Order: sequence, then C-alpha cells, then structure tokens
Amino acid sequence: MTQWSGPTLIAVVAGFGLAFVLVLPYVAMSYRRRGELGLFRAVAAPAFLVYAFALVTYTLLPLPDVNAAFCSTHRDLGHPEWNPLRFLSDMRQFSTDLLHNPALRQVLFNVAFFVPWGVFMRRLFGRSPAFAVASGFLMSLVIETTQLTGVWFLMPCPYRLFDTGDLLSNTAGAALGALLAPMVRRRSRLLPAGEPRPVRTRRRLLAMVLDLIAVTLLGSVANVIVIAVEYLFQGTMHSSPAVDTVLFTWLPAVLLLLVLPLAGHGATAGQHAVRLTVVDARAEPPSTVQCVVRFLVGSGGYFLLVGFAPNWATLWLVVHLGFLLCTRGTRGLSGRLTGLTVIDERSPDRVLVRQR
Repeated sequence: MTQWSGPTLIAVVAGFGLAFVLVLPYVAMSYRRRGELGLFRAVAAPAFLVYAFALVTYTLLPLPDVNAAFCSTHRDLGHPEWNPLRFLSDMRQFSTDLLHNPALRQVLFNVAFFVPWGVFMRRLFGRSPAFAVASGFLMSLVIETTQLTGVWFLMPCPYRLFDTGDLLSNTAGAALGALLAPMVRRRSRLLPAGEPRPVRTRRRLLAMVLDLIAVTLLGSVANVIVIAVEYLFQGTMHSSPAVDTVLFTWLPAVLLLLVLPLAGHGATAGQHAVRLTVVDARAEPPSTVQCVVRFLVGSGGYFLLVGFAPNWATLWLVVHLGFLLCTRGTRGLSGRLTGLTVIDERSPDRVLVRQR
C-alpha cells in the first residue's frame, strides 16, 4: 500500500458512507428546488463528497508519530515558506528531465488536485468563476493553516510545512477548473420545479431504493440508541435476535412504510422525496385497508421476511424489482394487487396518465 492509497480508500469509504446518509434529504431538496434530480447531480453529488474527504485525508494523512523527538528534529516545519516560487529553485536541485522532476511533479499535483474544486463550484453549486477561485484559495489557506498549527494545536508541533507555493498552485488549479467547467455539460432547459413530470420506471425505482435506505438508517439509529441506553444504565449489553428484529427492522419499516403513508395520503418517505403520491381508481388517497395490503405485499413484506426468512426476502425483492423493470405503466406489483396507481404529486387535476 502506497502513502496515497490509504487516504484514498478512507476518502472513498467516508464519501460514499456520507452520501448514503444524506441521499434522501438531498433528493428531496433537488426535486423541490429543480423539479427533478438528473443524472449529472446523481453522479456529481457523491463525487463531491469523496473529493471533500480526499482534501481532508490528504491534508492529515499519513500521520507520523509526532512526539518530542519528532518536534526537535523537524523544527523547520514551524517556519512557513513565504516564497511562492521556491519550487523553481527546488527544481534545479534534481538532475532529471522536466517530466520526472519531483519538485515540478509536486506542483502539477497541487494544481490538478484543485481543478475539481473549480468544476464543482461552477457546475454543481452554480457559482461564478470568481467565487470558484476565491473559495479555492480560502480552502487551500485552511489546509495550509491546519498543517502550520499541527491540526489546530492537537499535535505538539507542525508535521507538515506551510507553503505559499501550495497556495499559489492550488488557487491556479481552482481557476483552471473554473475555466474548464463549461465543458462539463448539464441538462439544460429544465421545466419549472412545480410542473409535473412523467412517472417513469427509474423514478419509481429511485423511490423504492430511498425507502430501503430510510428504513435501514432508522433501524441503525435505533440500534445505536438502544446500545447506548443499555451501556449507560446497565453496564452490559444484552442481545436477543427476536427483539433486535422487531426494534431495528420491523418497527422502522412499519413507521416509514405504513404509518407515514397512512398519515401522508398514501406516499412513503421515498415517494415523498421524488414527489410521487398514490391514488386509487377515483384519483383519491388510498384507504387504510389498501395501505395495509400494499405494505404487506410491497416493501413492507420484504422487511417482515428479513427477520426470519432472509432467502425468501431476497426472492421477494427480486420479484418486485423484475416486475418493475419488465412492465409498463405506473403500477407495480403491489399497485396491481391493491388497485392503486403512482402519480406525480404536482398533477393539479390528479388525472392518471399512463406512462409511455
């Protein structure tokens, strides 16, 4: 493992982990601000999180053993390099060609490392070129200050050098990214956010995935809370598979896939996020009986099976997914069994429009 593979792995795991946690509110926000998510944002948002964590890990890692002996040996790290062009003299110390000169390669790496910053600021966040460059400079300044202060005085001394040359190259990278950003195309001419969209398969699939994520996260939060309470008040942790299944799988599923639809006119958390709702043949909200049946034969049934028949739960999920992908229209398997249809919640007249 190289010195960069560890920080890269941490950035990828942490970035996608945070994306998993934030995906539901991010999708809901996107649908309400722009009317839809879009392929560009679906890819760019988690990519930015990975990139943001990479900025942190490459700043802090690899972490040496910062003790008194290290501080004594590396006292020069406490004195910033104020000459931003010092790399030019450093390059002359190596008798190699330009492509293999370590000093030049370090500068080029610092430039390339901040090119995504400029692209993200302009294309993902819609900021101006000036903002992209200024924010890139400020982020680089935070990184260099973190190194100068020994991770904000958590370390007894600095273990990396504050280098104004890095500030210059990072800012140049952000500027280059801002210039290249127009080459990263997004879908243009979006409909107004309040105008309804066709209910397509990928949107219904996204709602299902969001429901699975929401139930999993709620169960994980409940698990952490129960463990903390048991540890604080009993000092030991007792585990029962049956109780764990009820508390951390069935209860979250019932709350999000049954109670919430009953209280919110039929839509689950995932459907609310992508601005879908459920109606019966008269374009009215589903009845209590229809919600219960849909829960049992839909995603709720999957979570009920997870606790005591995982193999059947997997088959259940495969059947529903296959039915969703292989059939046309706005009704899934549970919808056909209950007489319910998924429509865009922004439809003013609640007319059921068959998907093309």
